[in-house]
Amino acid sequence: MTQGAAPVIRAPRPVPPGVGVGTAFGTFGELLQGALPERDGDFLVTLPVARWTRATYRRDPDSTALEVRPARKTKALQLARMIAELAPGRGVGGTLTLSSVIPEGKGLASSSADLVATARATGQALGVALPPARIERLLSRIEPTDGVLYSAIVAFHHRTVRLRSVLGALPAMGVVGVDEGGEVDTVAFNRVPKTFTTADRHVYARLLDRLTAAVRHRDLAEVGRVATRSALMNQRLRHKRTLEPMREICREVGGLGVAVGHSGTTLGILLDLADPAYTRRAAVAAEACAGLVGGAAGGGVREGGALGGGVSVYRTLSFAGGVAG
Repeated sequence: MTQGAAPVIRAPRPVPPGVGVGTAFGTFGELLQGALPERDGDFLVTLPVARWTRATYRRDPDSTALEVRPARKTKALQLARMIAELAPGRGVGGTLTLSSVIPEGKGLASSSADLVATARATGQALGVALPPARIERLLSRIEPTDGVLYSAIVAFHHRTVRLRSVLGALPAMGVVGVDEGGEVDTVAFNRVPKTFTTADRHVYARLLDRLTAAVRHRDLAEVGRVATRSALMNQRLRHKRTLEPMREICREVGGLGVAVGHSGTTLGILLDLADPAYTRRAAVAAEACAGLVGGAAGGGVREGGALGGGVSVYRTLSFAGGVAG
């Protein structure tokens, strides 16, 4: 572009009739997860990151069959069929296509993102109004679900699939993450009874209060402290062998704290992106973390690289345009 030329602004490409497109972000585990001293008190607090699932639903008025690609996304297919039953002219078929860069079975909300993106795409294509509360009711019939339905950091009752509260937004953070390997079936994990004592539940209530205040005041240091405490309390439920080494690396590089996928295999060091020393801290942390999982940092930091035998750096979402459901 020559100096002084006006930038070219292209209008969004229109979506053809009968086609719906939906997206949903993933999370890097949770800032906090546990149980509160109340009935159905299991909850989590989301840590949204810039990793996405995209769903496209193409309606076929000449067919009553509904298929999903890839075929293994059976939960998304189940949800699309449920929404199709709510549509005017029931029985209209179509094809649902999912594309995602969120690794599966790692505690990064890949399944939740698939379902939320599916709901948005299918509802748009079939003319079904799906406000957040209605999507929650549909998702509750399928599986425990993360709070990625909301463009904010939220406290969410994942087992009963209902919003508890919107905490708000934080300045963007970097997460230097490692994957301990393997996959975890989140549905199976949530079926296992959790041995939270009454004292534990009261601790989680206090941590939620602290985290709520920290998000309100945009206090990243306190957010990191709460996330680390939650990771430590989760050790008896889903042990992370590298948690202590990760905490040591976090201290050495001046990180905010350590967040984990409470029902997954990931751990990450939280860093303030606005810190002038961020790039150096992230590079040093990535090099140290590579030694924990047998990977190689490659002399630098891979922004959003795939987890699995190596180190990746994620960027949290700051929701600069405001928070919404």
